[in-house]
Amino acid sequence: MPLLVKICGLSTRETLDVALEGGADMVGFVFFPPSPRHISLQTARELGGRAKGRAVKVALTVDADDATLENIIETLRPDILQLHGKETTSRLRDIKQKFGLPLMKALPVETAADLAPLPGYASVADRILFDARAPKDATRPGGLGAPFDWHVLENLDLALPYMVSGGLNADNVAEAVRVTRAGGVDVSSGVERTPGVKDPELIRAFIRAARATQSTTQELMVR
Repeated sequence: MPLLVKICGLSTRETLDVALEGGADMVGFVFFPPSPRHISLQTARELGGRAKGRAVKVALTVDADDATLENIIETLRPDILQLHGKETTSRLRDIKQKFGLPLMKALPVETAADLAPLPGYASVADRILFDARAPKDATRPGGLGAPFDWHVLENLDLALPYMVSGGLNADNVAEAVRVTRAGGVDVSSGVERTPGVKDPELIRAFIRAARATQSTTQELMVR
């Protein structure tokens, strides 16, 4: 299976176009006001129109209520919802039933014990995103640019498609894929100049590095 590459937290025409032209499979848009990557519905409408048919549109939310989700879905027309908060399995089930969209559940990881909720989420979600656990004093979820110990996923037996995130960049994405055997990689801060400001060259470099990882894997399989 081809490695999926997701560029998340896009907020401008320029960087979205760079991601699309570079061959990103998924483009993520953040709807969470505390994040420096948060975008308005007006911006979402514009960017969503540019991405339509060119990549999978992902709407990232954090413990959003139904009204918020409804506004996002009506405006962006996402292909998949990424739930990045403390949503329970029952909440996932309710969202799926109400909105009928595929769900990607983010699971914060630091140690193997953090995988305990995985079976429940896997029974409802369509895809799992393993992300670094946020520091204790953090105001936002996610590793905030720091990777987790990928060896936690080394012997993972999961039939559901999964991606890895948290502190990825062009220099370490190959190792992340090698260790986790993930079917996809998700980057945000690793392609930024400053928090929330994407760098076109870093986006291009990350996509190239991710694609090279796939080529290397295929060569090893042939050997």
